[in-house]
Amino acid sequence: MLSGGELNAAVTREVTRVHTDVVGRGPTKSYSFHNGNILVTVMLEVMTRAERSLVANGEGEAVLDLRRRAQRTMANSMKAAVEALTGCQVAAFMCDNHLDPDMAVEVFILDPPLT
Repeated sequence: MLSGGELNAAVTREVTRVHTDVVGRGPTKSYSFHNGNILVTVMLEVMTRAERSLVANGEGEAVLDLRRRAQRTMANSMKAAVEALTGCQVAAFMCDNHLDPDMAVEVFILDPPLT
């Protein structure tokens, strides 16, 4: 089983891969970290060109709604990837997006905690 920085890097790669497969564009930068039973991935500059245009034209809420729907679509794949990499069950998965700055966060609550 992976641990420490190797685990963080592997989780980052898998979460980014799933995101890119669903959205069609990956973040410009992403990183993961964990502590106890909490594992977090932060992705920077995740919006597509179309989403950025919508935000610039005052349609930020529509973009956030679309992003929430996309993240629900990604949830099972992301949880499966994290479970495979950690050997822990994902007890809870939460995600959200922020428009300015352009970033997304994926939070996994693990059971049992990482040792």
